[in-house]
Amino acid sequence: MNIAFKKIVPSDPNLIPEVDEFIFDKITSLNLKENTLSNLSLALSEALSNAMVHGNKLDPNKDVIVSIKISNDELILCIKDEGNGFDPDSVPDPTKPENIMRDSGRGIHIMRSFIDQVSYNFSSVGTELKFVINLKK
Repeated sequence: MNIAFKKIVPSDPNLIPEVDEFIFDKITSLNLKENTLSNLSLALSEALSNAMVHGNKLDPNKDVIVSIKISNDELILCIKDEGNGFDPDSVPDPTKPENIMRDSGRGIHIMRSFIDQVSYNFSSVGTELKFVINLKK
C-alpha cells in the first residue's frame, strides 16, 4: 500500500484545526492507538504553528504545504514552510532548570518526545519537517 495526500494552506494559525481534520480524516483507516493519535495531534499543532509563525512569519502570502504518505510500514507527514530555517540544535533544552520559564523551545522537544522520527530538511525555498510513525510497532 502506498497512498499520498497533499494540502496547501496560507500562514493563518486559525487554519490549524482544518489541517488537523484533513490529516486525521486521511489516516483514520490506519486504526492508530488513541495515545498515538493524541501524541500526533499535539506534535502536529506545534509543527504547524512553528511553520506559520516562525517559518513564514505569519505572512498570508506564504504557504504551508502538508503532505501525507502512507505505506504498509510507516506514516510520513511532512510540513513545509517558506522560511529561512533555523538550527534545531541551538534551541535551548526546555527541561533544563535555566530554561523552564522560557516561552519558547518546547515545541521541538514535544515533537521529538512523541514522534518516532523527526527530521528537518533545509533548502533555499524553505524548511521541511518530517514526522515518521512506525506502523508495525
